Amino acid sequence: MPLQLSQDPDSDALLDRDPLALLIGMLLDQQIPMEHAFWAPAELARRLGRDRLDAREIAAYDPDALVAIFATPRALHRYPKSMAGRVQALCAALVETYDGDVTLVWADVPDGAELVSRLIALPGFGKQKAQIFTALLGKQRGVTPAGWREAAGSYGDEGAHRSVADVVDPGSLLKVREFKQAAKAAAKAAKG
Repeated sequence: MPLQLSQDPDSDALLDRDPLALLIGMLLDQQIPMEHAFWAPAELARRLGRDRLDAREIAAYDPDALVAIFATPRALHRYPKSMAGRVQALCAALVETYDGDVTLVWADVPDGAELVSRLIALPGFGKQKAQIFTALLGKQRGVTPAGWREAAGSYGDEGAHRSVADVVDPGSLLKVREFKQAAKAAAKAAKG
């Protein structure tokens, strides 16, 4: 099933064919709408004059020039300078640890716990983001090592609408938004 994370066919097509774009979208998915985070990798590729992203190219890119690419209107993120740095650090780690091949992060993992561990080791990925990406890989990309649902925590639950891992169409996006709004309201009420 084709991804529908950005709700833009061209951007989603890149996410479908380029695992690095998908990982970068996940990295950018904070403090901005999910659709924008997953639109940004396609726009980054376009601004770089490429039809897919390359970890080696981004890792070696002039940092100031990369910030300028991120900041050009429509900015790729609400915080272009810090997020350009995070994307560059992520790509540098992929080059150093996985020879620039993002699929090696999950290609040979023995189980879901190791997948989450490898993701947490990447710059910009904490436990929650790693669990969400594990759920996304399992639910929508066919990456299902033993125990992946357990390793993804509640994000791995079948039929859940908690995160980007559960977005497969505009209706499921709405359900994820409703879940997040209810969770924020509950947290706010608990603080009282």
